[in-house]
Amino acid sequence: MNQNIVEKLEHLGVVLDQNQIRQFDTYFNLLVEWNKVMNLTGITEYNEVWEKHYIDSLSIIKVMNMKQIGTVIDIGTGAGFPGLPLKIAFPHLKVTLLDSLNKRIKFLDTVIDSLELKDVYTIHGRAEDFAKQATYREQYDLCVSRAVANLATLSEYCIPYVKEGGYFIPYKSGEIDEEIDLSKKAVQVLGGKIRKIEKFELPGTDIGRSLVQIEKIKSTGKKYPRKAGLPSKEPIK
Repeated sequence: MNQNIVEKLEHLGVVLDQNQIRQFDTYFNLLVEWNKVMNLTGITEYNEVWEKHYIDSLSIIKVMNMKQIGTVIDIGTGAGFPGLPLKIAFPHLKVTLLDSLNKRIKFLDTVIDSLELKDVYTIHGRAEDFAKQATYREQYDLCVSRAVANLATLSEYCIPYVKEGGYFIPYKSGEIDEEIDLSKKAVQVLGGKIRKIEKFELPGTDIGRSLVQIEKIKSTGKKYPRKAGLPSKEPIK
């Protein structure tokens, strides 16, 4: 890992030991290798993976004290972002990774085994199905997602997983004011409250990011999430 990346991590307030750096590098190698046969990411250059995947994932510490978090679920995790970088950087976390594509789950299982990570679980399926199950519903201190759905839709998929007093934090692109306005009703109906919006640029880049801190202040009504397709077709207004 070069000095430039070390400085960007320090700027964020993250210090990694040699084992964690080795885990991130192994993850990178597996990502590039598997990406040759399946579409995991358009970003495969070492420094860019650090900046746009790893450091981006870890930027959550701008709005959350991860030491106070025990359980995390990552909805629509894809190639494992942000869930796996969070697990590597904060080994105490119990992390669940959910994705609808089985090929990606097989990749994630390979990474978990290769990195010898404990307390990381993968689920193959749709967010709206598992959110109805008592094993997962309102069981997590924190739900994260880098999925591209609008915030109203994403909230319906994610907030049901969060326990009261926990948080949902979506990773959004820089300009988010209009999307926030359009999602306020949905967040409220689902039992959440927007506490904080942190806008910034990823260190050393001109990539704008917004982290939205949504606290779960009351239980989510049983009708949510609605059946597949409805949250995106007809967001709560």
